[in-house]
Amino acid sequence: MTIRREDLHPSLSDPALESMRFLNEAAERFPRAISFAAGRPYENFFRVDDLDRYLRAFCRYLARERGADDATIVRTLFQYGRTKGIIHDLIARNLVVDEGIEADAESIVVTVGCQEALVLVLRTLRRDAHDVLLATSPGYVGALGAARLVDLPVWPVPEGPRGVDPTALATAAAAARAAGKRPRACYLIPDFANPSGARLPVAARHDLLDVAAEHDLLLLEDNPYGLFPAAEGRRLPTLKSLDDRGDVVYLGSLAKTGFPGARVGYVVADQRVSSPDGGSSLLADELAKVKSMLTVNTPPVAQALVGGMLLENGFSLVGANRRTSAVYRAHLRLLLDGLARRFPAAEESGVAWNAPEGGYFVVVTLPFPADDAALMECAERHGVLWTPMGHFYDGAGGRNQLRLSVSAVSPEQIDAGLDRLRAFVASGSGRR
Repeated sequence: MTIRREDLHPSLSDPALESMRFLNEAAERFPRAISFAAGRPYENFFRVDDLDRYLRAFCRYLARERGADDATIVRTLFQYGRTKGIIHDLIARNLVVDEGIEADAESIVVTVGCQEALVLVLRTLRRDAHDVLLATSPGYVGALGAARLVDLPVWPVPEGPRGVDPTALATAAAAARAAGKRPRACYLIPDFANPSGARLPVAARHDLLDVAAEHDLLLLEDNPYGLFPAAEGRRLPTLKSLDDRGDVVYLGSLAKTGFPGARVGYVVADQRVSSPDGGSSLLADELAKVKSMLTVNTPPVAQALVGGMLLENGFSLVGANRRTSAVYRAHLRLLLDGLARRFPAAEESGVAWNAPEGGYFVVVTLPFPADDAALMECAERHGVLWTPMGHFYDGAGGRNQLRLSVSAVSPEQIDAGLDRLRAFVASGSGRR
């Protein structure tokens, strides 16, 4: 049987889904190239022996704090688990320690990575064809793709150097309603956003919460990079910690702050859902219904490993990531200083870049298109990979920009990679 592409779900031909495939294939085609494209965490501190220690720590916790006997511990690890997760209480304790977020453990759903958390929330919020998602532009490709999979159109909200302007969000919400649409939520990464690296100031965070209340919007706060400021100790409060009206759904990932191989994320959804009969439930319970039909549960062994890591570090991911955070700070400084040395006269070279306050990503503007064709040329002729910013826009945008990631490269690779990038820019002077 041959199946016609036009008979499959339209999202399979969407640029958001194509972006992931293209970028993965580029990395596979040039395995020896220095890659500034990967957004994966630094892995030099990973140790296989840690996994056994984490697992044993979690088993001791089950016995001591939950009163589990040996048979119960075996069943917890080897059998299907609770749909909402088995480490929800440990995550709740982490949120208090690191973020000042007071969340009932029952409002937390542990998911298969943060990507599943996104799909659960968007699938639950999307009621009919009138619904739309507001999302920062440029924005995370995974969020755009998740919205496509659940048939939820995305309306862009422009992001500036310091994140989303609350006035721009209010304007976008009003425009959507004027067009007969129902904006359900706004997806954003307030801290060191992917791809822009922008961080939202505290005053703007309060203003965003006011806009959400005024326009009856949920804010979907994704926070994978908030633990990694460029200046040690200079972290800002999350939107969720400032939220006193229940307008923020908090999306968390243990990929960047733990280890991505576990594929553990979570969502804090403490909003109340009212029923026609006068009853109510937690939004988390509604998400769990969707999850039960999607992945049934998050693998208990993966949760146990993450749970053991939390237990071993006093529930603080800030503490668990001190060495890694120092690496990211050093790498970001090396990259920014290296760009300044290689392109000292921006007006002459036409090369410019932002200086994010933390996270993984730096955006570089070139004097010619930094598109997929340019990436392939750069990889083939100069041996360096980066990400075209055009992949992060829902439509036109980012034509002359690229994203560099500092998380998975060594200092030596940063230095050599920037030399190669400079050679690529010089070779492209004829395209200006």
